[in-house]
Parts: sequence; C-alpha cells; structure tokens
Amino acid sequence: MNMIRWYQASMLLCALVTVHSFAQQEQSHLDSLNTIKIERLTGVKGKLDTAENVFKISVPRTDLAVIVAGIKMVPPMGLTSWVAFKSAGDQIMVMGDIVLLEQQVNPVLSIALDNDIKITALHNHFLWDTPKVMFMHIGGIGDLEKLATGVGKIFLEIKNTSGGKTHVSHTPFVSSKTSLDPKVIETIIGVPVEKASEVYKVTIGRTTAMAEHDAGKTMGVNTWAAFSGSNKNAVVDGDFAMLESELQGVLKALRSTGIFITAIHHHMTGESPKIVFLHYWGTGSVSDLAKAIKTALNSQASD
Repeated sequence: MNMIRWYQASMLLCALVTVHSFAQQEQSHLDSLNTIKIERLTGVKGKLDTAENVFKISVPRTDLAVIVAGIKMVPPMGLTSWVAFKSAGDQIMVMGDIVLLEQQVNPVLSIALDNDIKITALHNHFLWDTPKVMFMHIGGIGDLEKLATGVGKIFLEIKNTSGGKTHVSHTPFVSSKTSLDPKVIETIIGVPVEKASEVYKVTIGRTTAMAEHDAGKTMGVNTWAAFSGSNKNAVVDGDFAMLESELQGVLKALRSTGIFITAIHHHMTGESPKIVFLHYWGTGSVSDLAKAIKTALNSQASD
C-alpha cells in the first residue's frame, strides 16, 4: 500500500513539475522580444534592459541647432526621440517621446494615427527655445510588426521633413475686420454663436467631478471654437474637451479635415472622469472650418 501511495505521489509531483516547466516556457515565450525584428522594421538600433525586459531605440536630433536661453543644446539635454517596446502577453506595448520642430508636428502625427499608434500628449519642454521644439508622446498595444513598422514610418517622416523641407503657407488677414456670416457656423455646428469684438465663438460644455463636486462649462470644462475673417478666408482656433477614450477619434477627425493640432494636455488633476484638452488651429472658408469642427464633435458622440 505504501508503495502504491509513493508511486501516486511521485506521478503527481512529476505532473506538477511538468506543468510548471511548461508554464515557465510559455511565459518566457510571451515575455521574449524579437529585438532584431524591431531594429529592422524601425531602422534604428536599440538596447535591451534585461532588468525590465524593455527594448529601447533612440534617435538623437543631431540635425537640430536649438538654442535655449542663449545655450546651445545637445541631444542628451532632452533632444533625443525614443521609443520603448515591452511584451504585453501575446502583444507588444509601445511608449515613446518624439522630438519635433513645429512644422513636423502634424505630418508626423498623421503618420502615427494612420498606423494605429496613439498620440497621448503634445507640448513643449522648454521656454526661450529657438527654433521652437515640440514633444509628441506616443503609445500603443498590439502586433509587434504593425507597431514597429509604424514607428519606422514616424522616423522616416521626421527625416523627410527635417531641414525646413516642410513649409506651411499662411494667408495673413486682419482679424479685427471680420465679415463672415455667423449663421453659417450656427447652422453647421448646431450651437448658438456669441460675438466678442470681431470674433464669433461657440462653446459646448462637458461635465466632470472635482473632489466629488460637479465642474462644467463655466468652470472651464468645455469645447470651444473661435472664428474670424471672411466667409472665404477665415481662421478658427479652439480647444476640445474630451474623455480619454475620445482623443484618438477627435485627432483623426481634425487631421482628416486639414486642421492643425497644436497641443494635447490636461488642465486639471484628480477629476473623474479624466478630461483631456486638445488645442487646434485651422484656416479656410468658414463653411469648411465649421464642418471640420462638427466632424470632430460627431466623433465624440459615436464613442
């Protein structure tokens, strides 16, 4: 009887060891990173942090001659683009920070969106910098090949638009002499227009909670768009208040209609739900601009 029990215990122990070994192998497989493939698809050499199992690629912006407060900046002082890759189950997690000149922001942002890479922030890191440098933070979880290919396209777009190769033309006009028809804005967007000086503005409130108290439109939780100029030659600038889940949809809607994204950040901390703010700028006919804003608003309604 003892021999039988000993045999059964031995078989059970062997089974447990086998299952544990298989689980370790499976986890090791999931946690492994194909670093050679990442380097090939991104076109950038990287370094593996074995402690965190994170593979990081870096691209110093050696092509930039940035002066901050009279000091010549070098890439280690914060002018290096980087992207980090980490296994996330059977997928890959990507996070990064991309260094861009102003004229590179929207072309690169569009490339990222077209390749399912999320834009999580867009802002400056310096004051008194010449030329002006912006920083675009990215993220995503998905297929390694797709995300790494997208990152490679981002770096290729940076290369293609460096050295002043991208120029955005601007048509100046005097904003104090607005002649546009505000009814066009009201009809398209579906929100009453308020006039301040020579600017026609629409404001749409959102609601969140701060310290368990409601905060809404008048407290600054709102989307707004300000129009000036003529019916044919107008400018719109403004701010979108969004849930985090709405950000990518609004970005895609605005970029698809030619609106420039100028900043993405938070205005508050500790609110629930979290509100993200996106600032934008666009020029064109008042009708086209109003339609662009309406398209972005509709993307929020569908989320």
